[in-house]
Amino acid sequence: MAKVKAKAKTKRSPAAKKPAVTATSPALEKAQGVLSKLTKDSTAAAKIAAASSKKAAAATKAAAKAKTAVSKKAATAAKAAAKKAAAKAAAINAKVRAAKARVKAAEAVAQAAAKKIADAEKAQAALDKAVKAFAANFKKKQAKVAAAKAAKAAKKAATKARAEAKKAAAKEKAAAKKAAVKAKAAAKKAAAKAKAAAKKAKKPKKKVTKRAAAKKAAPKKVAKAKPAAKKKAAAKKAPAKKKA
Repeated sequence: MAKVKAKAKTKRSPAAKKPAVTATSPALEKAQGVLSKLTKDSTAAAKIAAASSKKAAAATKAAAKAKTAVSKKAATAAKAAAKKAAAKAAAINAKVRAAKARVKAAEAVAQAAAKKIADAEKAQAALDKAVKAFAANFKKKQAKVAAAKAAKAAKKAATKARAEAKKAAAKEKAAAKKAAVKAKAAAKKAAAKAKAAAKKAKKPKKKVTKRAAAKKAAPKKVAKAKPAAKKKAAAKKAPAKKKA
């Protein structure tokens, strides 16, 4: 139970958490100065009134005991002085109350002014925060737009590069095909040429005998007419034999 009470004591009220706005103004300072002076005067007047009242009571008691004209006159004078002192004290107290009211009003005005200033500062801070947030958001949007623009440009460049690469590949393919056809034709031609050369190389060379060499080296003799006639006759006779 003791612990619970201790916790309850440490709890702060919402008013305690938020301290009142401390404000001051020339009017408030002046009112507080007047109140301070009147408070001192009121204290002094109260003391005088209390002393006068005691003095009047004592004089009245003495007059009642003595029953003389002088004592009665002294008692009347003491009563009048006490009454006057009490009236003065009451007047000063009234002034004190009025001064307190003025101080309270001045405090309210000063607090209202301070609250107004605080609210203005708060509004300015909120405005600055909103402007900062707007600027950050605007920058973010700008960055997003720039990124989208850059992405679009990159996509366009990539598409162009792909098209160019495709075109270059097609051109290269065509060139390679043309070169292959040309190489094939050249290879075919070379193969045919090689085949012909091989065929030519395969033919047997005629053997040159000593007799043929001597015959070739010897000078040619002019043939006689008669042996030629004989050869013709022999040539004519030969078919006849074949028929038989």
